[in-house]
Amino acid sequence: MSPGLDPVGHTRGAPFFRTGQWSGFDSEVNPSKGFDEEKYPPMAGPCLKALTEHYARGHLVDSIRSALASAGIDPEAPALDDLTVFDQFHAKGRKATRELADIAGFHRGDRLLDVGCGVGGPARTLAAEWGCRVIGIDVIEEYCRTARLLSASVGLSDRVCFVRGDASFLPFSDRAFDGVWCQHTQMNIENKRRLFEEIRRVLGPKGRLALHEVCAGSVRPPVYPVPWAGDPRIDFLIRPEAYRQLLQASGFEPLAWQDVSLQTLEWFKKAAPRTAERSAKSGPRPGIHLLMGEQTAQKMANMVRNLAEDRIRLLQGVFEATD
Repeated sequence: MSPGLDPVGHTRGAPFFRTGQWSGFDSEVNPSKGFDEEKYPPMAGPCLKALTEHYARGHLVDSIRSALASAGIDPEAPALDDLTVFDQFHAKGRKATRELADIAGFHRGDRLLDVGCGVGGPARTLAAEWGCRVIGIDVIEEYCRTARLLSASVGLSDRVCFVRGDASFLPFSDRAFDGVWCQHTQMNIENKRRLFEEIRRVLGPKGRLALHEVCAGSVRPPVYPVPWAGDPRIDFLIRPEAYRQLLQASGFEPLAWQDVSLQTLEWFKKAAPRTAERSAKSGPRPGIHLLMGEQTAQKMANMVRNLAEDRIRLLQGVFEATD
């Protein structure tokens, strides 16, 4: 158990939210009312509209229920493993989540913030396998709603919760978390300095930031569509060296920093044909196409090309908050 944590995983004297109901984290909390949206409103304007158009499916929960049922899985009581074919919306799926968690060195009882949590796959993995308490934040309301329902269905609502909000204006108290998790998050965020400064603010002393991110390669632009963007409007990739410099300028020191592009390319070469086959079948089927939509096969093929042509790179790392 990490220092400063009581037996149920609460950091003494550091409430999660600056405003609102939460002074701790328990199963009675209603995540949808966890903070004051008038003071900390979710992102608004053209960027949110473009993000919503790209990510929101409209009937995601219904699609997931139908897909699970078609596979002979009870939608009301799936196993955690039943969700992994679609709830880990990033390269290398749950394997990458486990690899990053091992490198980060999180402990049972640690309080983590998952920035850009999607439908909650990594948060549930960190709770179920590492014993962490996780709050996920995402600007897409449909993702947050889906994440809550999936977490309840696998019995993890007492260890994970999800709120809608803007990662650049985190509605949490200073030093509220032992660790922050960012897995394929920053590609859609233009003001990365603001993002990293906010993450640094909510991290406790020696808190760790775990990263698995897409960066720009030597050839620009990437071939669209890709999983995070259909066009340049919401694509804000930067070079790995600029990424690292921004982190260090925001109060972080690297503990681990590795280019995993080649491994990721090999994974996509194998995953792309399987994903295309699954998404092409008639009738609902569990798979990442539930989140990626009708262009799933093209997006996966473009990831292979973009990695092979050095249009994008995949980086994995852990940074520690400095005093």
